[in-house]
Amino acid sequence: MAHVSDLISRDIEQYLKQHENKGLLRFITCGSVDDGKSTLIGRLLFDSKMLFEDQLSAIEADSKKYGTQGEEIDFALLVDGLAAEREQGITIDVAYRFFSTDRRKFIVADTPGHEQYTRNMVTGASTADAAILMVDARKGILTQTRRHSFLMSLIGIRNIVVAINKMDLMDYSEQVFNRIRDEYREFAGQLGLDNITFIPMSALKGDNITAHSDKTPWYHGTTLMGYLETVEVDDDRLQRNPFRMPVQWVNRPNLDFRGFAGTLASGVVRPGDEIRVQPSGKTSRIASIYTYDGELDEAVAGQSVTLTLTDEIDISRGDVISGIDQPAQTADQFETSIVWMHEEPMLPGRPYLLKIGTRTVTATITDIKYQVNVNTLEHMAAKKLELNGIGICNISLDRAIAFDPYTENQDTGGFILIDRMNNNTVAAGMIHFALRRSQNIHMQHVDVDKATRARAKNQQPCVLWFTGLSGAGKSTIANKVEKKLHALGRHTYLLDGDNVRHGLNKDLGFTDADRVENIRRVAEVSKLMADAGLIVLSAFISPFRSERAMARGMVEDGEFVEIFVDAPLDVAEGRDPKGLYKKARRGELKNFTGIDSAYEIPEAPEITLDTTRYTPDEAADQVILHLQECGIVPAT
Repeated sequence: MAHVSDLISRDIEQYLKQHENKGLLRFITCGSVDDGKSTLIGRLLFDSKMLFEDQLSAIEADSKKYGTQGEEIDFALLVDGLAAEREQGITIDVAYRFFSTDRRKFIVADTPGHEQYTRNMVTGASTADAAILMVDARKGILTQTRRHSFLMSLIGIRNIVVAINKMDLMDYSEQVFNRIRDEYREFAGQLGLDNITFIPMSALKGDNITAHSDKTPWYHGTTLMGYLETVEVDDDRLQRNPFRMPVQWVNRPNLDFRGFAGTLASGVVRPGDEIRVQPSGKTSRIASIYTYDGELDEAVAGQSVTLTLTDEIDISRGDVISGIDQPAQTADQFETSIVWMHEEPMLPGRPYLLKIGTRTVTATITDIKYQVNVNTLEHMAAKKLELNGIGICNISLDRAIAFDPYTENQDTGGFILIDRMNNNTVAAGMIHFALRRSQNIHMQHVDVDKATRARAKNQQPCVLWFTGLSGAGKSTIANKVEKKLHALGRHTYLLDGDNVRHGLNKDLGFTDADRVENIRRVAEVSKLMADAGLIVLSAFISPFRSERAMARGMVEDGEFVEIFVDAPLDVAEGRDPKGLYKKARRGELKNFTGIDSAYEIPEAPEITLDTTRYTPDEAADQVILHLQECGIVPAT
């Protein structure tokens, strides 16, 4: 590797000591497709002499095989590590690279430009102190330029370079540079982005990268490397913020030691400091601070430590330890910004897992207040968020959490949403503030509870959830099961899909979003009726596994019985008791399950009833038998 410093050969220990004390800048490159992001990073690595000889030989060979620059080195290949990227000439995944100069160390994330990989850009930007936004001088400001700018404003990146690249293809025109600069400034002003530096450059030719180019005598600003080496990064900001430490692990190596391990998200903590544990609100003092190397007199933001307290109080993974004077807030409902990052749309009412810090809870999007048009910043009404959609949403959690607004603390205000069924990360979000109702609405204690009501009825409450295609026989079998339970002296209530849509859900249609809300409401009613001590029979198509899982999660273990009423589509369509399939086939009924809307077959139902084998009476007997075997109904 070409020497970065003569000290490497003369005094390696002195060089390493200098290197250790250098400041670190994390930055990203972003922008639209083919704007030159990978080429720029390759150029920075080459010009900072951070390449080994074998790397140079390999890149020269790869340039001949995959390159786009003829006989010249294609610097983009230094970053495009995946074979698919090299073959297509695009960046797919986030590529992280390290380099350094005499003044500073750098970690750069090369983020993809294609719209379908916007989620990867969010990942790369989440830890960045600065951003280089690439703009192709030939194309100007594009949709993806605006999208990435909006995301930068959401994530909180304030140090931005707009690198107007490929100036060599526009004859280094000052007029082109000024036009793009003025257009971007107008757009950025609407986002509140004001700390912006504009640099004309050619990443391929090296113009204005590490040295001023004689091709742009009209430009008198900084070079890109000059900017990166001198841009101010507030390394002490997190230490000035109030103390926060999400608990990652309760450390109990023996009966005499109980510590709470985690990484300080912000602030400074010392032995003797008073603390508050949230969301419980319990208080104590710091007794000691430990790391692998021993005991500390002080810990600061970014350090991983184990804290011991002077009092034995209940603390679990996911709790947040705060300073007592400025504790984190607690709530279970918020206004948030959400960037949707999955092919399947986000539907209000559908449950997701929300991970914030070290805590994971169940979350539901209760309302999409509006979606943002990244081109115009217009607020648009939306019933769902599609891939790369950005919305302002209200969100409700199944329990209170400790948090800070994202603008104050990214670690305790940023979260991700996870699909409960497949564990895919589907969204990134930022908390704005707690909704007032989350502070004013509390569960009221009642003396007559579910167990008391169940004893009065001499039965075990449960929810029998019948699911299947229209025409499979759900309502018919559920009706017969209820008659048999009634004959056994059981207290029941049957919720049927059509009947509920005449009242409780008469305002809902049959879009995916409305189907989710339909089942959410029915699940809530089923939960209330089970709480009243009843055996509840719910007969609904309920086509999505996620909503059926949500309904199951609302009641206690053992109280939910999923009954898959199984009939092949052709059999169900042949029955067609309501004539709905015929209407759907004629195009008169949109979003009909089995025709133009999916039905997700249950993966592990408690009961499967093949209605091509059983009569309705026989199927009902199978349900009663199961209830007797699991003790919900006494055996006769």
